[in-house]
Amino acid sequence: MPRLAVFLKGYPRLSETFIAQEILALQRAGIELEIVSLRRPTDLASHPVHREITAPLRYLPEYLHEAPLRVLSGWRRARRLPGYRAARRRFLADLRRDPTRGRLRRFGQACVAAAELGPETERLYVHFLHTPGSVARYTALLRGLPWAASAHARDIWTTPEWEKREKLAELDWLVTCTAVGRDHLAALAPDPGRVSLLYHGLDLSRFPPPPGQRPARDGADPGDPVRLLSIGRAVEKKGYDDLLDALARLPETLSWRLTHIGGGALADTLKRRAEALGLSGRIVWLGPRAQEEVIAACRAADLFVLASREAGDGDRDGLPNVLMEAQSQGLACLSTRFSAIPELIVEGETGRLVPPRDPAALAEALAGLIADPAERARLGAAGAARVRKAFDFESNVARLVERLAPRTQIAAD
Repeated sequence: MPRLAVFLKGYPRLSETFIAQEILALQRAGIELEIVSLRRPTDLASHPVHREITAPLRYLPEYLHEAPLRVLSGWRRARRLPGYRAARRRFLADLRRDPTRGRLRRFGQACVAAAELGPETERLYVHFLHTPGSVARYTALLRGLPWAASAHARDIWTTPEWEKREKLAELDWLVTCTAVGRDHLAALAPDPGRVSLLYHGLDLSRFPPPPGQRPARDGADPGDPVRLLSIGRAVEKKGYDDLLDALARLPETLSWRLTHIGGGALADTLKRRAEALGLSGRIVWLGPRAQEEVIAACRAADLFVLASREAGDGDRDGLPNVLMEAQSQGLACLSTRFSAIPELIVEGETGRLVPPRDPAALAEALAGLIADPAERARLGAAGAARVRKAFDFESNVARLVERLAPRTQIAAD
């Protein structure tokens, strides 16, 4: 029976392949686990890795009013748990500082989870420190269980400092996927040793070796344009309006086409912006795609570009996995000198970096790389070598398996 409960905001999600590959690795290591998701999937497709995961999956009621009997039953059963008073005190203290419906929903979901998880559950592990972290925290208090977390990007930079400090004081340990995130959270933790760096890495068994030499497109032939690719949700922190402005600055003599993969709330807004800039005929918007199609797009492209930046609410990327995925295919990458991206891309050696929110600098770098297939090939080969050497999924996940092996399994070993 599952002894580890893995809490997620939503499952499965196309944009969170790194979480799925981690869960599959835990499953293959023999850890008996259950997935607890705060919401049902919104993506219409899934990746192959999702189909390999056989762990039981429990969906909590996303909105409490949609399952009133289940929520009421969960609350009644949770009230009889020894940790109910402590969890209620913590919830009420949080509610005073964050008097929102979302906070009420988190406690209601925690009551359901605490009531329904089997008695064999020994530990909770949660991806994302914000909303899922709160549900896991209240559940752990209710059940008297240890909990640990993996923090990523938005959850680090948009969660209030008081909340991060308190969660870091209560959890056993936390891993995060960038050095910049590690340093920030370690400074807030009562014991900095609780916070560790653990790169996601790539499961290279799912990514074939880079293709052979790409065509030497140089932007001079209108019949064979340079193929640009960007993969990411259409949200503010991805900087797609900066990318469109940069593309509009390129010389008319350069021949290029951009393919975008990803959903997101700003997709229609970006399409209208592209039309206003006269770029619509040069851009293909594919929407979300499964991993097989993402890999195929990387192999067919000549240059990958991602203009990451900080959003108005403080949200930002950590180390976008799509950059590692693109580099695994020998695809030259152009991105911004922001957040943890320089932890992967060494400027001028394994890719190109420009300042965030600088369409002029982005346009200059784009123009140079579009016209220089030899430089793209050099950067692509160096990037692929670095990913395969320094961002190995297997070595990183082995450290996680060691931490998450249930106490009974450790004793038996």
